[in-house]
Amino acid sequence: MEVLKVASNSKPNAVAGALAGVIREKGIAEVQAIGAGAVNQAVKAIAIARGYVAPSGIDLICLPSFADVEIDGEVRTAIKFLVKPNE
Repeated sequence: MEVLKVASNSKPNAVAGALAGVIREKGIAEVQAIGAGAVNQAVKAIAIARGYVAPSGIDLICLPSFADVEIDGEVRTAIKFLVKPNE
């Protein structure tokens, strides 16, 4: 599964375009964010991506969960969004 990592300085429109492309190609994607700013950008990107794929008849849903991620030997808690078409 494709994992898109979002930072607080990520541009939501760019992430949304990448997310829409992954959804069209693979049908499912994971968006990962660590920190409030990154989660904010990720949620905006998911909302924008819904608009990008809606004309194709795809209704996206988002399932949030926690994930432990190791960065430079330190374990951090990330928010993981599983994004897929509503079935």
